[in-house]
Amino acid sequence: MSAAVPIGVLTVSDRAFRGVYQDQGGPGIEAALARILATPWRAVRRLVPDEQAEIEAALVALADSESCPLIVTTGGTGPAPRDVTPEATEAVCTRMLPGFGELMRAVSLRAVPTAILSRQTAGTRGASLIVNLPGKPSAIAECLDAVFPAIPYCIDLIGGPRLETDPAVCRAFRPKGA
Repeated sequence: MSAAVPIGVLTVSDRAFRGVYQDQGGPGIEAALARILATPWRAVRRLVPDEQAEIEAALVALADSESCPLIVTTGGTGPAPRDVTPEATEAVCTRMLPGFGELMRAVSLRAVPTAILSRQTAGTRGASLIVNLPGKPSAIAECLDAVFPAIPYCIDLIGGPRLETDPAVCRAFRPKGA
């Protein structure tokens, strides 16, 4: 049996970092991944405040030191002055993948008109795909369900391990022969 794939789960929240409230975003990501993934995996968790330098450092560590082929963030994607997760993501990525944010906003708009305020994005750093999600657990599941069919093939293309999904929950798309 192969070793569990490390997946980065980064919560960005001043209040959760200070202990004012319990992080619900990180556990929301983990619950969604547990539902979607058939490949054995393990969460590599980080919790940082809304500080761009700390977000960048956590992303770099998860990609470069922890070798996470997938890093999923929650929080810090709105228009408030301290919401800087997209800027941190862009600063550490070599390639941006704006289609992820476009699809997540389109899906979220079906539920709430304020989805247009969201700035989720995605990009690659080496053999890691970084995806920014919103902070609310229901929105996390909704957005991850929308984009996950493309994630395994993206990870294939950047040299990461093969991720398989539970086809009853999410059908990963790979071109024939991939």
